[in-house]
Amino acid sequence: MLTAIVGINWGDEGKGRMVDLLSQEYKIVVRYQGGNNAGHTVVNEKGKFILNLLPSGILRDDTVNVMGPGMVIDVEHLYNEVKTLREGGINITPANLKISDRATICMPYHKLLDCLEEDRLGDAKFGSTRRGIAPSYSDRYMKKALRMGDLLDMNYLKSRLEGIVEWKNLTVVGGYNAEEVTLDGCMEWLEKYGGFFREFICDTTEFLGAAAKNNEKIMFEAQLGALRDIDFGIVPYTSSSSTIAAYAPVGAGVPGCKLDCTVGIMKAYSSCVGEGPFTCELFGEKGHELREAGGEYGAATGRPRRVGGFDIPASRYGVMIQGATELALTKLDVLSYLKEIPVCVAYEIDGVQTQSFPSGDRLKRAKPVYEYLEGWCTDVSGCRSFDELPEKAQEYIRYVEKAVDCKIKYVSVGPDRDQYMVLD
Repeated sequence: MLTAIVGINWGDEGKGRMVDLLSQEYKIVVRYQGGNNAGHTVVNEKGKFILNLLPSGILRDDTVNVMGPGMVIDVEHLYNEVKTLREGGINITPANLKISDRATICMPYHKLLDCLEEDRLGDAKFGSTRRGIAPSYSDRYMKKALRMGDLLDMNYLKSRLEGIVEWKNLTVVGGYNAEEVTLDGCMEWLEKYGGFFREFICDTTEFLGAAAKNNEKIMFEAQLGALRDIDFGIVPYTSSSSTIAAYAPVGAGVPGCKLDCTVGIMKAYSSCVGEGPFTCELFGEKGHELREAGGEYGAATGRPRRVGGFDIPASRYGVMIQGATELALTKLDVLSYLKEIPVCVAYEIDGVQTQSFPSGDRLKRAKPVYEYLEGWCTDVSGCRSFDELPEKAQEYIRYVEKAVDCKIKYVSVGPDRDQYMVLD
């Protein structure tokens, strides 16, 4: 059974929480793209954990976690993430964490270039997390990236890095007039943080291929959502990798495998961190109240998220792009304070309404068309079945399900592991 857990919208939908929940049924969990530019927040009996790079299955004792070749890995950040989790009582060893030798290393100069370019762009910035993700992927496609497997032979790594540093300084010093990158500084950084992971690095393609052949249950965990995909998202305000389910076997390192199931995650309302068009956005007091009710602040950056009502055009598009076979609706409990629940049912572009999700300049010109559904105005965090929910909450779930044309199987009513329900 090969299952992908993916985001339907702009990211921050609650994928980590659902991976943690569903991973009890899977032996292996794989992160297949992205870096530490987004966070997954998970609450369990051991505490509250924010994961940026590690697969969310790392919080389960019997799960093997894989960081696939589609990822870009800041080894300093990973080192500190592992350290923090171990201090929180989480066991992390080469037995339950395997890092692909083909994954790209996100270097300090990648973060430097990310910051320099965002500063240069000023008000036209893309909203980068400034963690070096785009420059890392750029180097990867220019065949100038270092890979995790290079850490196993530091002499070979140094011979490659020498030319790369010289090339980087043409831009860092010559282009941005910043302080030069040094070979010795990079090598010291790699030895200090990268050396720690040598025993974790392996051929994960061989490991996963054997597991798939033995019909092991494997879960593929995405970062961000469909609307941040490099090809199908709100370009240029996207991530620099493919966030869609179809890429999961490729980014995991087993391109010959086919998915059996794709679980799409979406909130009961909309949220977005960073720049770019966000048609359904609520402003003023309404936006502030929803942001505070949902605790909408980025797990990776702490930035306040933009919020809005549930966006039907965007969500229907995300369901289609992800090829979702079933959905998980998260944070239903957050809407309990509302007497009327805002839902963006269509976009208006140049005076014409559409229910399709546009791209490019048409998306920037789109205005939301809102309708309001009656709220339930009572706490639902203690509900554990559909029948226990207030009638209006049940109606809201069925309304959303019909609007996006995909079955909602899971509904989350709180951050704890037991605060969810499975629908028939």
